[in-house]
Amino acid sequence: MSEPVIRVENLGKKYVIGHQKQEQYTALRDVITNGAKSLVEKITNPRSTNNNNSEDFWALKDVSFEINQGDRVGIIGRNGAGKSTLLKVLSRITEPTKGQIKIKGRVASLLEVGTGFHPELTGRENIFLNGAILGMSKVEIKKKFDEIVAFAEVEKFLDTPVKRYSSGMYVRLAFAVAAHLEPEILIVDEVLAVGDAAFQKKCLGKMEDVGKEGRTVIFVSHNMAAIKSLCSRAIFLNNGCLLQDAQVETVIGSYLSEDNASEALVVWNQENAPRSPEIRLKKAYILNDKEEYASLLDCRKRFSIVIEYEVIETVDNLRIGFFMQNIEGIPICGSNDPNGWFQSARNPGQYTSKCVFPGYVLNAGRYSIFWGADRPPYTKPLISTPYCLSFTIEDVEGHGPLNEKLPGVIRPKLDWRVRQLTGV
Repeated sequence: MSEPVIRVENLGKKYVIGHQKQEQYTALRDVITNGAKSLVEKITNPRSTNNNNSEDFWALKDVSFEINQGDRVGIIGRNGAGKSTLLKVLSRITEPTKGQIKIKGRVASLLEVGTGFHPELTGRENIFLNGAILGMSKVEIKKKFDEIVAFAEVEKFLDTPVKRYSSGMYVRLAFAVAAHLEPEILIVDEVLAVGDAAFQKKCLGKMEDVGKEGRTVIFVSHNMAAIKSLCSRAIFLNNGCLLQDAQVETVIGSYLSEDNASEALVVWNQENAPRSPEIRLKKAYILNDKEEYASLLDCRKRFSIVIEYEVIETVDNLRIGFFMQNIEGIPICGSNDPNGWFQSARNPGQYTSKCVFPGYVLNAGRYSIFWGADRPPYTKPLISTPYCLSFTIEDVEGHGPLNEKLPGVIRPKLDWRVRQLTGV
């Protein structure tokens, strides 16, 4: 069994957040007066912080884990979960407020555009500077130099100051340096999203090679397919706390089900319910494959959209339906329920209409739904809602050996068969 190269014990990181009152206009005399008051306060009461408009924010709270040599670990969680803070602490960019971190080996980090490069130096000079920071000799760096330049595809701009690079060029060179200068531990944040799709594939392939060479990779991404492809283990953070540390498929399942269902559930009361003399809508929601409220869904698994309503008086040819669009406002589909109710009339009572989507239908993205009811052949709707439900499809599988994102709105898993017609 390989030995731990990273040990984190009861790690905590606190920030003090200031809340300043907004003033429409501040004159120079006000700035001077306020500064003088602050100075007097510090002299007369040195223990006073003089900042009643601040609060403590714990970005990380009592986080503990170990990572062994050769592990490829994904860090997942929603925005604000503490992922980037954890990587900054591991990279020794930020000091922890409490707890201990023990790291064995050289660490190369790629956390955000601009980290680790001197803007006034050229690409060539920054390669040697970064190598020196990692403790490599000039001979070792020269040995890897051509490989780094070829990978980054910046030959023409090698002697240009990096402050003139585009964000894509910057990331290409920064990743190439971090991955090729043979650190024992490679830490990569979501910054790869800055690069184009072809370069992202190349980076994922390189990180996989780094892992196969027995070096340790820590990778933060919102791309579940990339996490699943690259990592065998994942750590799930939420609100600064470590919720789970397990096999990658298990953690991804928890991440998708540990969901703020507010966007996946709407409940109407007597006053605000969409209604007509015939029916009243009561509740609409989205269910995942486990029949739980969820607005974050696995592309591989079925999900359902459901509407609950009351029929107030008998109504013939009632049709309850929905319409769906994506985040760009492009219409996706619509459907209704006559085939789920084979009688011409619906008598007074409580009803649900449920539409089940199989897996591998929608591509990764964000979608919204509104509901309506009508009575064909009459064209005027009985009721309709605004867009009231939202959900996100996560592509956990990726397509093919490169885990590409398929183009388009739909994501069917189609049956391809290849056969050779003639021999050589």
